[in-house]
Amino acid sequence: MTQTIISQTPISAAELHDELKRIKKRDDELGFRAQKTVDYLESMHFIDVKKAKELEQKLTALDVPRLRDVHFNKLIDVLPITEKDVKVVLQGYNITVTNENCKKIADVVAEFASKK
Repeated sequence: MTQTIISQTPISAAELHDELKRIKKRDDELGFRAQKTVDYLESMHFIDVKKAKELEQKLTALDVPRLRDVHFNKLIDVLPITEKDVKVVLQGYNITVTNENCKKIADVVAEFASKK
């Protein structure tokens, strides 16, 4: 049986955890890899889904050039609170962000990191 990928959409770790809990409730049991993922996500401390979506909206509203969904989700997962930390998180991608924009991102993320 071959499976076809219909679409790919990046999601944050909080959204992934929520989705896996929904699947577990529906199917009563998860596969090996899915269960390992749930175990990992529960060992880490991510913000909840509602706060993650609100943070994503605020980051999107900043209109930082070249940042896409995948970058926003990585920022939500890591929650960098200084501009240096933002640069470190984004250095894994082939994009450049100005110091001014890194400061804006860090300020928005710091709001949510303190509520965590």
